[in-house]
Amino acid sequence: MTDAAAAALMDRIYRRQRHVYDLTRKHYLLGRDRLIAELAPPAGSRVLEIGCGTARNLIAAARAWPRAGFYGLDISAEMLATARQRIGAAGLAQRIVLARADATAFDPAVLFGVPGFSRIFLSYSLSMVPDWMAALQQALLALAPRGELHIVDFGSQERLPVLLRAGLRRWLAAFHVTPRDGLEAHLRSLPIDVVRFDRPYGGYAQHAVLMRRFCS
Repeated sequence: MTDAAAAALMDRIYRRQRHVYDLTRKHYLLGRDRLIAELAPPAGSRVLEIGCGTARNLIAAARAWPRAGFYGLDISAEMLATARQRIGAAGLAQRIVLARADATAFDPAVLFGVPGFSRIFLSYSLSMVPDWMAALQQALLALAPRGELHIVDFGSQERLPVLLRAGLRRWLAAFHVTPRDGLEAHLRSLPIDVVRFDRPYGGYAQHAVLMRRFCS
């Protein structure tokens, strides 16, 4: 799928959904607030969300960590329109900067005029990026030394009842969402330290924290 095709697909999906996205997702996008609480960015540092959607997470993170600067990118112009409205309404337009970009190919200097980020997070976005491994590689390129990469997304649901798991998979597929069952193995193959990886809620979700200790 080309970048233009991916952007068009996301715009079609979210053209109407964006207005009710946060209301309908809050009960099953589990672990987002835990991720935000654990970001702990240093004062004066920069934090990027890849696949920021409606900016729900960015707004919560900016409020939780008022001494950091926040950035968000998304491939959907429709979602970014809602994000800008909500950031403005929250009074955070001076602290959150948005840009339209592909998660697999972006340059922080071109998009935001910055060299990189001390924290990068992906919240339920890898499962919607067709080339999710490329998105992770791009995140590593944008991560500063001693920076941290935080991820939460759908897991393989290995400890859930078989019928529930099958039904969940079918329902997610209707929204072009594919749980990344190979995420842990892939993360452990990358040139970055896996600080923690767990699968809470019966494997419904998977949560990772990684640190780049040195320059590559």
